[in-house]
Amino acid sequence: MELPVAVRQALGDSVSDVSLRDMGQARQEQLLRMVLLSDEQGSLQAICRHSDLLDINALNKKLGRDLRMMNKREQAKARQRAGLSDLPPLPSLTGWRTVVDERVDTMSSVALALVDQNLCMVMPREDFQSVIQHAERQSFSVASDSITVNLNSPEDDQAQFHSAIRKFTSLRIQQRLEDTLELPPLPETAQRIIHLRVNPNAVMGDLVDVVESDPSLAAQVVSWASSSFYAAAGQVKSVHDAVSRVLGFDLVMNLAMGLSLGRALKTPQDHPEGYVDYWQQAIWQAQSSGILSSMMPRGARPVFGLSYLAGLLHNFGYLVLAQVFPPHFKLVCRTLEVNPHMDSSLIEHYLLGVSREQIASQLMQNWGMPDEVNLAIRYQKNPGYDGPYSVYAKLLWLGRQLLIERGVALGAGQEVPSELYESLGLDREKVEEQFDQLVESKDVVMAMAGMMNPQ
Repeated sequence: MELPVAVRQALGDSVSDVSLRDMGQARQEQLLRMVLLSDEQGSLQAICRHSDLLDINALNKKLGRDLRMMNKREQAKARQRAGLSDLPPLPSLTGWRTVVDERVDTMSSVALALVDQNLCMVMPREDFQSVIQHAERQSFSVASDSITVNLNSPEDDQAQFHSAIRKFTSLRIQQRLEDTLELPPLPETAQRIIHLRVNPNAVMGDLVDVVESDPSLAAQVVSWASSSFYAAAGQVKSVHDAVSRVLGFDLVMNLAMGLSLGRALKTPQDHPEGYVDYWQQAIWQAQSSGILSSMMPRGARPVFGLSYLAGLLHNFGYLVLAQVFPPHFKLVCRTLEVNPHMDSSLIEHYLLGVSREQIASQLMQNWGMPDEVNLAIRYQKNPGYDGPYSVYAKLLWLGRQLLIERGVALGAGQEVPSELYESLGLDREKVEEQFDQLVESKDVVMAMAGMMNPQ
């Protein structure tokens, strides 16, 4: 296959030494990527190894800049000018100032992806050096395999919190642990719902009373029940109507819990570009967890309401992170943007020493939330977790991968092994069919997420 004209020109004399291979044949350790950045001083492109973490904070310090991921419109213009849907790491495609990570110079050969053709160009180091001969060299990346994440030791979470605080102190956050972690108390409505949950004699009227005591919450529950997603016959006029005729006791209890907790913390104004917002993520995961739990064999099926609640609260640590560690939340956002191939837990461990999942689980435990939800949130990034209530965590992990696979921007995805479906008693084809239908209902999910956001 012939190389695009723009690529041939960018390669210059090195074009004759390029070997073309299918993307599937590319070795991960050879791949490079080019990240388009900008600030008030102008545009810049950074080239590094594909799997490495691009430390945007380190790069900004070295250059004296305030760079962040270039907005989508400007990136699209750059690709359009080159006549490509994705830009391989070739500086002259844009002509902008280019910074190359020093690790690139140590590679014996490199591979540059051509997404349009599903090919990659492989060339020796010497030939690529001629392509980037005018670029600056800086050290601004971190090897992903050097970042460790605690996935299996809940008893170590507290130690990691203390370690994180010590790290923050060295970054000039001069507060003790108890002063820094100014976490909010459990909202009154959530407290009342927890009491209902453990009361074997609780009836529908008790739940209706709790919800109706909070006018904003009551309005949201009624709006939810009235949405086209549930296609309720006739108009939903009250909370009682929503519970008895449309949503049911269990769903309203967990929906009210999720809404109440979500409102305890403000949704941050800043967020990583390219990801769906907090409430959209919450609804996608809640719906996916509900679908998966309903499809499991009856004997092994987890409690639907707890599965749904775990999905609704799966990203609660994002809100906590923004409130508890505001000096570093912005840095997390910027780093997520320029490292879309890396999971947020890796990035947060590198920057903070602790992940949003650990933070949220610790808070949920302090609040006395159900263990099923606490552990699902804590281990949702670890499909190999096999401890108590592991099914809830696995449903979150599986739902996330299925959504990402279908284009829902939740972050970096992973391949789902057939063994996971088997361990959950799920039929892969039927599950994928259900998720195709779920994603086709995107507009309805977005509308439901809009109802959840009180701001």
